[in-house]
Amino acid sequence: MKNNFFTVANFFSFLRILLTPLFIYLLFTQKPYFEILALIVFIVASVTDAYDGYFARKYNTISSFGIFLDPLADKILMSAAFLSFVVMKLVPLWMVIVIIFRDFMITGLRIYFNSKNKSMETRKSAKIKTGAQIGVVCFILVYLITQRWPLLAFMQKPVHYYLVENFPGIYCIMLIVTLFTAWTGIEYLIVNRNVIFAKK
Repeated sequence: MKNNFFTVANFFSFLRILLTPLFIYLLFTQKPYFEILALIVFIVASVTDAYDGYFARKYNTISSFGIFLDPLADKILMSAAFLSFVVMKLVPLWMVIVIIFRDFMITGLRIYFNSKNKSMETRKSAKIKTGAQIGVVCFILVYLITQRWPLLAFMQKPVHYYLVENFPGIYCIMLIVTLFTAWTGIEYLIVNRNVIFAKK
């Protein structure tokens, strides 16, 4: 496995990290339509996750550093988004703690596996988890847009707006994503238990 640092794949991972503070700035800056820009930046940052893996395979530049950087960039972006929603009092803190703990625990295990020259068995459920987290973040951002965008004050609100306003829509969706995220972490521990708990 190569240890290239300056690769196209790593560029997209670094770009995802660099877009995170811009996303937070746009989200918290009380200016018209900035929530829309925050949604666009988040989507662009999320899309880079597909490109770093694609270019790493295309140019055969898969490296230990890239394997570490790719998921770390994901976790920085998602953690920033969820913590922002906690500050906005849109989601409970305990759910975000569970999600962040799971994500960084798996990152720590990945570092441990690399240090032992072992490959960590991945699961398809992890990709589904990432997609679910991106989906719920976009859902909340669209809700913020429909709540704050002046133009929509004179238009009919979308269905999901009433779902959030009249029912605990965000709470229920976040609860499902949180429980599924926790399960994927447990699943990682189960399928990799032979390496994790192996005697020296």
